[in-house]
Amino acid sequence: MKRFGWTFIMVLTCALMQAQTGAQTRYVGGDISMLPMYEQHNSAYKDAYNHTISDMISWLINDCGWNTFRVRIFVNPQRKNAKGETDPQVCQDLQYVTTLGQRIKAAGAYFMLDFHYSDTWVDALNIQAPEAWKNCTAAEKADSVGRYTREVLTALNAAGATPDLVQVGNEIMYGLCGIKVAPYSQASTDANWPDYLNLLRAGTNAVREVCPQAQIIIHTDRPCNKSYDFYYYNKLRTNDVDYDIIGLSYYPFWHADFTPTSANTGADVLAPLVSAINYLKTQFPEKRVQIVECAYNFQHWPTKGVNYNTQAVWPCSKAGQYNFVKDLVDNLKPLENLDGINYWFPEEAGNGDDTNWQTSSGTVLTGWLNRGFWDENISTSGHTINRTISGYASQSVKPETICAPYYMRHFLNEDPQGIEETEAAVRSEKRMVNGRLLIRVGDKQYNALGQEER
Repeated sequence: MKRFGWTFIMVLTCALMQAQTGAQTRYVGGDISMLPMYEQHNSAYKDAYNHTISDMISWLINDCGWNTFRVRIFVNPQRKNAKGETDPQVCQDLQYVTTLGQRIKAAGAYFMLDFHYSDTWVDALNIQAPEAWKNCTAAEKADSVGRYTREVLTALNAAGATPDLVQVGNEIMYGLCGIKVAPYSQASTDANWPDYLNLLRAGTNAVREVCPQAQIIIHTDRPCNKSYDFYYYNKLRTNDVDYDIIGLSYYPFWHADFTPTSANTGADVLAPLVSAINYLKTQFPEKRVQIVECAYNFQHWPTKGVNYNTQAVWPCSKAGQYNFVKDLVDNLKPLENLDGINYWFPEEAGNGDDTNWQTSSGTVLTGWLNRGFWDENISTSGHTINRTISGYASQSVKPETICAPYYMRHFLNEDPQGIEETEAAVRSEKRMVNGRLLIRVGDKQYNALGQEER
């Protein structure tokens, strides 16, 4: 028997292995909502070997083992932030999302759709309704959420871009569409819970109706606060909100909730998160958990709203970013109820490489966040991937030991031990025969375990 690249096999066989063995499907990937904009402005990317990546989605699947891609959607994106300033990242309308969703599905990956139910960013500090719904009653807002969700999902279905996972809202622990709540009893917002829950039910019911096979995520952003998490998700449970997955954001500089000491390790910093996810298992055993957003800065430590300084454990550097990802994967992989890790904005590469970027006509970003996996300097030859060492990987150096996106595949259930590593992506064709997945590479045929079949 001959075996070949395990990264390729594990992506293609995820669904089949689940059906045959009952194993839990795991999801590894990231939010690539800005990838088409970078491509539009000629931003080339280089892998660990300094080879130009011809298609980012295929590369992340074949070389890094990712199987999930998240895309946000706005009702009527105005490309402005909460202060009214132009924000090029707010550009994901239905047509944009449909085209990107088609690419994701055609590549054989899972497509996660993130409804913001707004014209711009929604998060813990921003819960505004889209302009068209702003003056509606609570009942009218719920009707709009349901109708809009159906319209988007119906259009995606028709275009061959049906989502596999759907977020009904983005970081919505404190409200949605202008209706405020709190993850604790608070007189000023307690009375809003019935209206808020109606919004969620309108969205989740629409997903069940149009995409019955999709898994529904309710996404919050206090991952280490057990009392907040219990209060919030217990409200949903006792009020019959139908969903499948508890989605969490985890940015350590905002969420780590650890006590700094001179002896801290990555496991120490992540211990509150691990404890909170285990707590969710005891309180909500019927729900799975995913990290739907996480990231770490590799230069320019953030200053706005920073709650925890983790630089003693993970320096603000390319090596620090890699070690954050590695520690996150290693510490979360054993958790039985956690089945997904998704990195936020992995494709970030500065302003973009359009020749007119200095006049703003080619600008992808107006300001760098420094959390993506690529060098952000303007370059006509391509952005180099962040590495823990100088220079490029050789055949004797495995990319997963020096580059974070390669390492993320270790969260998956498949064991890479003993299976040949390959530098280049394997070109192949897959097909189902009598309920079995067969993969043809050249003139040879392999089963789901990578064993050659004659």
